Amino acid sequence: MLTWKDVINFAVNGNPTPDKRVEKTEEEWKSQLTPEQFRITRLKGTERPHSGDLCSIYDAGKYNCICCDTPLFDSSIKFSSGTGWPSFTQPIKENAIKYERDSSFGMVRVEVMCNTCDGHLGHVFSDGPEPSGLRYCINSESMTLQKEVNHDN
Repeated sequence: MLTWKDVINFAVNGNPTPDKRVEKTEEEWKSQLTPEQFRITRLKGTERPHSGDLCSIYDAGKYNCICCDTPLFDSSIKFSSGTGWPSFTQPIKENAIKYERDSSFGMVRVEVMCNTCDGHLGHVFSDGPEPSGLRYCINSESMTLQKEVNHDN
């Protein structure tokens, strides 16, 4: 389980190696993404709080990167933080997320990105629930929910 100490270590000393890399030109990303998805993931934008489709969805499944379809978070670790963005306590795998120090807007935060394609996801904070204490605050526009298929029907 990742802790705040691990997050800071990655942001300062380098990130884990991703399973694969996806790199495209700006034009290729623009042709694949909606204008809002491009603004958020490639230009490090943020959606308005409580505006994202995934804020209030708690269906079982995996949250994948909208850019490269890499699994990022599992629905089992999603929680309601009241912040207006989907929130998670852990990534699906340690090397799914890339961490960088972000000192924009007069504050110091830790930006989180897809470690496969460098798509901006949001930020991680140390005020999440136990046991990890982490709150990954993620833009809905940067993910897609791949719902679990129930084969019992």
